[in-house]
Amino acid sequence: MHSYSPFKGKTGFKRILNATGYSLAGFKAAFQNEAAFRQILLLNIILIPITFFLEVSAVEQAVMVAVCLLAIIVELFNSALEAVVDRISLERHQLSKNAKDMGSAAQFVALSIIFMTWTIILFL
Repeated sequence: MHSYSPFKGKTGFKRILNATGYSLAGFKAAFQNEAAFRQILLLNIILIPITFFLEVSAVEQAVMVAVCLLAIIVELFNSALEAVVDRISLERHQLSKNAKDMGSAAQFVALSIIFMTWTIILFL
């Protein structure tokens, strides 16, 4: 027996169109409401074009771009996590703090991966 969400139900092309709309709404919400997202986006706007001017292999360039985009993915999840925690309650609670701190730690790891990858490719 399957349990289905009442929010699900579209299939095929209609589902893809709906999912695209939700994704664009998510990008818009992150851009409008999250300074950290705008900062990570700016970092990507600076770093990704730089890869086209570096003397690196195509694989190295792809890795450099991929790790930059990773930070956007992590920030979207971090922002979503924070929104859910805040939606549940604005009351200070240790579990809420832990969740938000873990999201922040994930972003720290993503930014560290960018730094280490770029350092290894460019200087080692």
